Amino acid sequence: MNTIVLNEPFKFSLIDSVKPATIPTGEALVRVHRVGVCGTDLHAFRGRQPFFSYPRILGHELGVEVVEIGPESAPGNIQVGDRCSVEPYLNCGTCIACRNGKTNCCINLKVLGVHTDGGMREYITVPLHKLHKSEVLSYEQLALVETLGIGAHAVDRAQLRPQEWVLVIGAGPIGLSVIQFVQLITPNVIVMDVSEQRLAFCKQQLNVPHLIQVGPDTAPLEQLEALTNGDLPTAVFDATGSVQSMNGAFQYVAHGGKLIFVGLVQADVTFNDPFFHRREITLLSSRNALSKDFPRIIGLIESGRVDTQPWVTHRAHVTDMIGQFDGWLKPDTGVIKAVVSFD
Repeated sequence: MNTIVLNEPFKFSLIDSVKPATIPTGEALVRVHRVGVCGTDLHAFRGRQPFFSYPRILGHELGVEVVEIGPESAPGNIQVGDRCSVEPYLNCGTCIACRNGKTNCCINLKVLGVHTDGGMREYITVPLHKLHKSEVLSYEQLALVETLGIGAHAVDRAQLRPQEWVLVIGAGPIGLSVIQFVQLITPNVIVMDVSEQRLAFCKQQLNVPHLIQVGPDTAPLEQLEALTNGDLPTAVFDATGSVQSMNGAFQYVAHGGKLIFVGLVQADVTFNDPFFHRREITLLSSRNALSKDFPRIIGLIESGRVDTQPWVTHRAHVTDMIGQFDGWLKPDTGVIKAVVSFD
């Protein structure tokens, strides 16, 4: 079966690997139809992804078809032929985080395509309880559910209020997923990015009312104060994965507000403690998503309240992906989201 392996930074190979011969009890063999490419994959390609080792089969944003169910399994509502999104977080179920319902930060967590081989291959076995089906959505839509889960969980962590002023820094796929779920709660959304192209996407496709482009001659803090009548946003999400942006994000948070780090960076984040205390800022991290987020997101896409269609700007077949991947790293190519097909 066609399989793409990241052997080391900047070096992919397309190999013919063996299809899984046995299916463990409690798991299903699925055929991979679509794989979303996200920041984790790009960081791994560049050699900048924490908790990562090589060689590795990438791929954790998956739209799949159930082909076979393991013997003596209790499949629940999953049947052969179902189209599903894969919840790629393999948690132990017994550690303190899992016992407290925080399965997304399980002590023994293994994420497909990060800590263990993922779905950049034609077939893979996955636990049945990690499959979330839809009778309506396409494989491409199902592949984007996990990305949306990152934003959904981050917004849940923030516990936003209606009409609250919210700033989202970074308009990449993770930032876009945050924006989508913020907009379900409050219309007062501000998006900040260095890219004029990405800000235009936010305006045209997501109807974001307030945009700030960061540059050498801009004054983001003054613009935020003007938009919020001097108050500043009470919730700030940083989805950049940039240590400079994350260090600077503290200054944009209102007194008594919250700062939520959605992006991950392989560096130390620092801040001025008197400033942090004076404003009594609540600092939150947000990791992955929870199982309950997947059916909720599928329902939101099915109902039209969340639209993923404009997101996918680049597509490639598995046999062509390696030649195109390097271009997806370049902002001037206009990539918002790339998807790999195995059909």
